[in-house]
Amino acid sequence: MKDYYKILGVAKAASDEEIKKAYRKLAHKYHPDKTGGDEEKFKEINEAYQVLSDKNKRSNYDRFGTAEPFGAQGAQWGPGGPFGGFDFSGFGGGQGFNQDFSFYDAGDMSELFENFFEELGVKPRRRTYERGSDIEILQEITLEEAFRGAARDIKVKTFVTCPDCKGKGGDPSAGSKTCEACGGRGEIREKRQTFFGSFSQIKSCGRCRGSGKIPNKVCEKCKGSGRVNGERKIQVDILPGVQDSQIIKVKGVGEAGELGTPTGDLYVRIKTLPHSIFERRGDDLVVKKEIKVTDLLLGKKIEVPTISGGKMDFEIPAHFNLKEDLRINGEGMPHFGSFGRGDLLVSFIIKAPEKLSTKAKKLLEELGEE
Repeated sequence: MKDYYKILGVAKAASDEEIKKAYRKLAHKYHPDKTGGDEEKFKEINEAYQVLSDKNKRSNYDRFGTAEPFGAQGAQWGPGGPFGGFDFSGFGGGQGFNQDFSFYDAGDMSELFENFFEELGVKPRRRTYERGSDIEILQEITLEEAFRGAARDIKVKTFVTCPDCKGKGGDPSAGSKTCEACGGRGEIREKRQTFFGSFSQIKSCGRCRGSGKIPNKVCEKCKGSGRVNGERKIQVDILPGVQDSQIIKVKGVGEAGELGTPTGDLYVRIKTLPHSIFERRGDDLVVKKEIKVTDLLLGKKIEVPTISGGKMDFEIPAHFNLKEDLRINGEGMPHFGSFGRGDLLVSFIIKAPEKLSTKAKKLLEELGEE
């Protein structure tokens, strides 16, 4: 059983934020497109994150060692179940199911029970390999690109459909033969000695990959799998107002499946780079502005930059509390997927004059007497 906590380098009691932080750090380090990247390590990190970042999957993993729900087939244990009150106490020295199963691989245990139920005439829905794996990558953009939207050309190293056999694993014109290993069933039965006794276990045939047929002429390039290591080049459209850490799903451009099965999906996680002027708060933007006391007293207009690249002037309203942010409506980020924009918040920094002349002091004293 894979230790997903160990893979991400976090404790079992780690918070969601700690798991996310560890994942981003490792994904950035081992991304296949980076120098020194590791494709297999990257896939392993993604697999661990997909489980530990999902509340239900993590709970199942912590309890049973697998993200799949234990007993998902709806079996009932006991007299009211579909097994007519079958007594399991004969296994394991009469202790029934009160044993500590921690030394078993939970994934094997799940498969073991499925095959046990099949022996009793209850055939569960068997999980089969139906598609390629999904891929997640990190895409950095500027705040201006998040404001206007952008189109990015992305290269992804992954499994692609074999160009020689078009994903079939061999030459169709040469025909195929029945797999001798499984007799054309696509499955093989294995006997296993377990804590509960001897069980038959049914697995997908590794030789024919569950198809039951083997091409007479196996493709030399992909060795019969129908896919090879390659690179996808795609254009991803980033819409205006996209949020930091938002995920864009691109269907059908992930890992190619074996023997022509559907391709997985690509998930592009957006990372907005820090800006030198603006700070983003949701769809609002914050800009800091230094003002002089004299300009404030004289009621001069204040100039601030905007994210669109321009500048705008405004006056500070009378009796305004300078400890608060001044809100300028409609000058923030676009609302993602809808109309309208957030606001621009101006945070003031009061700058006192270095030294007042005698004349200036006198004028301020006269002003204070009014």
